[in-house]
Amino acid sequence: MYRQCSRFSAWQVHKHFNSKVLTPNHGLIAKTRCVSSKTNLKTEDDQGTAFPEQMTHIKYASKGLEKFPQKYKQVPLTLFIKKSKTLVMLDEISEKFTVTFPKSEDTLTVDIGPEDFAKLKNMLEKDKRDSSPAHNPESITECIWQEMKTDNNKLMQYYFRLSKIRLTGLVVLTAMAGYAMAPAAFDPIGFTMVTLGTGLTSASANAINQFFEVPFDSQMNRTKNRVLVRGYLSPLHAVTFAAVSGSVGLVVLALGANPLTAALGAFNLGLYTLVYTPMKRHTILNTWVGSVVGAVPPLMGWAACTGSLDPGAWIMAAIMFCWQFPHFNALSWNLRPDYSRAGYRMMSVVDPNLCKRVALRHTVGITGLCFLAPVAGLTTPLFPVMSLPLNLYFTYLGWKFYQQGDSSSSRSLFRFSLLHIPLLILLMIVNKPSRKNDSKDSGKESVTVVQSELT
Repeated sequence: MYRQCSRFSAWQVHKHFNSKVLTPNHGLIAKTRCVSSKTNLKTEDDQGTAFPEQMTHIKYASKGLEKFPQKYKQVPLTLFIKKSKTLVMLDEISEKFTVTFPKSEDTLTVDIGPEDFAKLKNMLEKDKRDSSPAHNPESITECIWQEMKTDNNKLMQYYFRLSKIRLTGLVVLTAMAGYAMAPAAFDPIGFTMVTLGTGLTSASANAINQFFEVPFDSQMNRTKNRVLVRGYLSPLHAVTFAAVSGSVGLVVLALGANPLTAALGAFNLGLYTLVYTPMKRHTILNTWVGSVVGAVPPLMGWAACTGSLDPGAWIMAAIMFCWQFPHFNALSWNLRPDYSRAGYRMMSVVDPNLCKRVALRHTVGITGLCFLAPVAGLTTPLFPVMSLPLNLYFTYLGWKFYQQGDSSSSRSLFRFSLLHIPLLILLMIVNKPSRKNDSKDSGKESVTVVQSELT
């Protein structure tokens, strides 16, 4: 399977060379002694740096060679042949040249043809003209310090992005689920307070996380457009937002729910910002710490409703803890170049096999925890049966990811994880044990109290 590239670049290894990047607009046909294959040079979309796996010697097949301009010296080109990369050093232009691999007997003949040869020459001449600041005013503008201005009309949009609103929504959803599953009377005011307080606390944690990671977010395609990286908000503005939302959120939890809920919120805020965030650059254990962060919101919802943490609350927290691994490991699998470039020590980068094994294990663990839910009094005995097809398919996708370990299987696992947890929560609520006896007993007690007061 070959990849067709519309453009290719002569990329430098900036660590070793100081030559300028060349970008002609054509591809190459590479013919090896054993296999013929369509080969292209590294595309401009691939923003990583190509390091040599083996140096090659070049024997030019034609005479009348043209030299590169002096400023180019030797320009390394990376050829991709059957998913392997080979660094080729060119210091002359030729329509045809032969590459000899020193570690094998294979040779590679590259023929760019007279038309592409002419394009390459024109490109070099144009690039030489454009290198002058007089012909490239954008290069001057980019180096000038500019005043940071905030568009007040988009301020709410910036706050949502600073809060990672989708992630915050998931955190709030699990806290609401914990409140709904707790064995106590439903209080709309208490439910509203824990929802608001949890959302504000999560927004604060995400804002602090982005404040700390600006230098690293700027190196990742996934995060390079965040508001602090782009300068839409100043760092002081972001920290002020985090301080206000976090303080208000904890006060709402303490006064609107109870001190236990506020303590859990404060613990989670500190764990995410002061432990998990810096830990990402030092050890793969950050994923386990992050999973603990994701397991706390159901405890907060349960504690807000009952004022205590019963076995059912811990079952919900354990399910959320296990769910984090297939969800995040599948997400990080296709982001390995980004994480590697930014210096994050993720399982998918440091130990890919462990990443796949851990994801599979925890999909199986979720199934087992669902069978424990009726034992803890969290759900009716029907819940494990109803959730079994959902969990088995989740496990099947985890198995495919473990076996194949490609972008397709990881993407399937990640997407289904986004559907899995809301459906599992819905099944929990549908199979919540009824508390009719408790309500009847409480009703009898109230009647007795009223009668005693009348007499």
